[in-house]
Amino acid sequence: MNIQAKSTIRDLRFWRIVIGLGIASVLIFAAMYAIQPLLPILTKQFNVSVSTASLAMSINTIGLILGLVVLGFYSDRLGRSVFVKVSILLTALLFIPMFLTNSFTVILILRFLQGFAMSGVLAAALAYINEEIHERSVSLATALYISFNGTGGMLGRFVTGYLAERWSWELSLQLLTVVGIVVFAILLFFLPKSAYFEPSVESIKKDIQGFGYHLKNPTLLVVFGLGIVLQLSFTGMWTFLPFHLTASPFSLTLDEVSYIYFAYAFGIIGAPMAGSIAVKYGMNTVRFTGVLLLAIGCLLTIAVKLPLIIIGYCIICLGFFSAHSLTAASVSKEATHHKGSAASLYLVSYYVGMAAGSTLVTPLWQFAGWTGLAMFSAVVPVVYVLMIRLRRKVLSRA
Repeated sequence: MNIQAKSTIRDLRFWRIVIGLGIASVLIFAAMYAIQPLLPILTKQFNVSVSTASLAMSINTIGLILGLVVLGFYSDRLGRSVFVKVSILLTALLFIPMFLTNSFTVILILRFLQGFAMSGVLAAALAYINEEIHERSVSLATALYISFNGTGGMLGRFVTGYLAERWSWELSLQLLTVVGIVVFAILLFFLPKSAYFEPSVESIKKDIQGFGYHLKNPTLLVVFGLGIVLQLSFTGMWTFLPFHLTASPFSLTLDEVSYIYFAYAFGIIGAPMAGSIAVKYGMNTVRFTGVLLLAIGCLLTIAVKLPLIIIGYCIICLGFFSAHSLTAASVSKEATHHKGSAASLYLVSYYVGMAAGSTLVTPLWQFAGWTGLAMFSAVVPVVYVLMIRLRRKVLSRA
């Protein structure tokens, strides 16, 4: 294999790969988070509790986690681009029975299947970038891809919240279906086929053993745990925001709440910025700064003044995406072998945190209200990072 022949930033193929995977991830993350602003509507329309409604987010994440493991194995053997394209098509088509059904149970089943389908993009994208793009340009391509992830989450929340308030929640899902089919058609012609993919010749048993090696690595376990607590806090703050702001004393409409999702723009900028700053000041220092910003933003949202809440969410997004991007980058640094398995485990831990932030913190929201949720979301990541630092000091002295 001639590494010099791989795509660089000067090549059209580089931009076809980055933009192709980018628009795929925008659709996937828009579909993933589309239901989040609709939860207050779903509780009323289907006469279900808040905790039951929040399952529409967490069960989707469970399907995603399962898919990451299963499709990750097959992606290593059958290729990358095919999984990206099929994933987009199935994700879009599964919205159709979702907006036609009158049963919330059916919606939950479809969300699980949709989560499994979504994982095709996430399981293949980073490996595809690393295989097809020259090592000098991989960091830029990865940062741009993560920025597209954030853009999808922002647009999915905003568009569905806005359309649901102005017209209907079904219309928002219909729009995502059409957009998904269009994205699939674009990718058929725009996303290049793999040129450097080499099918794995190892057995699936060997891959599973790779997971076992990483789960015995204390340093990687710490990184996976940080992925969980970061996403737990971040998802918890976003999941219950519509309930908080549509209630008294704010009494906002869903389309008004949806404008707050543009705070994601700070995260989209923050991820590549954190990578650049970390080169000068060190990964751990910049990551801890991101965690502190996340905590400060959470505490600001306790205010009863809407401008402070909006500022708080901008800081939350800046802090979270900065910390998350550096945590993800540290996985490859800490894993000495089976790097693909290590990356998959980080994604699994990341989405475990999402599932927990969607459903497991519901009792906290119900019994301690917004103040309890915000304080919990602020304290947990900071305490976790401080414990990591304390552990390192103890080990260094030993």
